[in-house]
Amino acid sequence: MPEPADINSPEVAKTPGGGNGQGKDENVVNGHKEGDTNPFAEYMWMENEEEYNRQVEEELLEQEFLERCFQEMLEEEDQDWFIPARDLPPGVGQIQQQLSGLSVSDGNAEDIARKSSLNPEAKEFVPGVKY
Repeated sequence: MPEPADINSPEVAKTPGGGNGQGKDENVVNGHKEGDTNPFAEYMWMENEEEYNRQVEEELLEQEFLERCFQEMLEEEDQDWFIPARDLPPGVGQIQQQLSGLSVSDGNAEDIARKSSLNPEAKEFVPGVKY
């Protein structure tokens, strides 16, 4: 078991709160050296605490304003964009699926034309014109 250190030993003087740690030229009063110009220098930030609080409040308000503007911009974008699932009636989605399943293939075009009952010599249909 280690022996307790002598209170006046150099090891204790180096530890926080141990020994007086003062040299011959340094006088400490209330935790501050005598040569310090302002013993309250570390607390001077409190002098401008109201200004600091005002600045922080302005920054928070500005951030909140930007977030609201951004949210409004996103809402406007959502309104302007055409989204089929949202903007079309419910039955249209089913019709879209049916249409996407349809396809036209050119491989059987001649076969279809031979089996057709349409008149290939007929005049071209033009709406609104009577023949």
